Amino acid sequence: MTGLGLVTAAGCDRDSTWSAVRAGRSTAAPDPLLHGLPVTLSCRVPEPDHPVLRRRGAARLDPVDRFGLVAAAQALEQAALDPREWDGSRVAVVTGGGVGGVRTQDEALARLGEQGPEFVSPYFLPGYLINMTCANIALRFGVTGPALATSTACASGTTALGLARDLLATGQCDIALVCGAEAAVTRLMVTGFSQLGALSDTGSRPFDATRDGFVIAEGAGALVLERPGHAAARAARPLARLIGHAASTDAHHLVAPHPEGRGAEQAVRAALADAGVGPEDVGHVNAHGTSTRQNDAIEAAVLRRVFPDRPPVTSAKGALGHTLGASGAIEAALTVLALAEGVVPPTAGLAATAPGTDIDVVAGTAREHAAQVAVSNSFGFGGHNAVAVLARP
Repeated sequence: MTGLGLVTAAGCDRDSTWSAVRAGRSTAAPDPLLHGLPVTLSCRVPEPDHPVLRRRGAARLDPVDRFGLVAAAQALEQAALDPREWDGSRVAVVTGGGVGGVRTQDEALARLGEQGPEFVSPYFLPGYLINMTCANIALRFGVTGPALATSTACASGTTALGLARDLLATGQCDIALVCGAEAAVTRLMVTGFSQLGALSDTGSRPFDATRDGFVIAEGAGALVLERPGHAAARAARPLARLIGHAASTDAHHLVAPHPEGRGAEQAVRAALADAGVGPEDVGHVNAHGTSTRQNDAIEAAVLRRVFPDRPPVTSAKGALGHTLGASGAIEAALTVLALAEGVVPPTAGLAATAPGTDIDVVAGTAREHAAQVAVSNSFGFGGHNAVAVLARP
């Protein structure tokens, strides 16, 4: 990994996001656009301002594509990669997202109902389709290698990382630009999650005794991955290494995790095996940690079984909310930053760990903790599980 970019409710850049997560500062706030709904909290991204959005046509893009482009541009800048100089056929783009351009969909549906079909914009489908974040990134940066969009619900960003790693390992590209992006804070999406009992209107408190759901969020995370030889040839400074990845499926329920966490545990153990490391080698865990009662309890049980040495655990969702399909990429980037600084960020909102949790969840302030290897978990509706193992360069 040679570059990363972040767009979150804490700010449209890496430093703002990392500062909020490192400080354990929640970005949740009452959302006027959700007035009248059972849940009115969200973590919205401030309007991004970046040169990549000053090109013709950018104003018509759905926010999910705008967020993705900004995060991708930041990652390329840090990696010191100039798309004007690369061979685009040796570059891949892999994106992860859960729902696509739902704000564009809402606007088109309103026009259809209120004014008729002739008033629906011809830009509706290019703004709504779930592959368009991937397509826009490829178009903007001249990528003519594989361009693939993954959708495994809240595991999407981590699924995209694994697919990109495979493209590099099989020689299909030298550079892979990975991006998870989501902009699903709409009245309909919030209502849908609320009807499932998944949302909180008091705040996200992963692993806390009083947790009652997550705060829905939007954002994007991007990472540049390169074949080691390619990075070395251009004297690129590596930030971290993606040394392991695995995925599994619960085959249990459409929206509930397996009660014993079998699929999640399978993915964690397989990712460690892929990385060639043991549980004792893992210095900290970036948990999926959604702040829902079921997920946190089941994930804690999995972590107890897999990691008897009890490495420090954190969840960024207390600070940033749940960015759904973008969360895996955002949290992988945060894990890279944690490894680089030798800290484990606190879990924002955590006041008293739920009884029986029995894992070492960091709370209050960031913990100085030098680690060589860390694990980042992502689990999603549909029983999708994806786990990444990251290491210092």
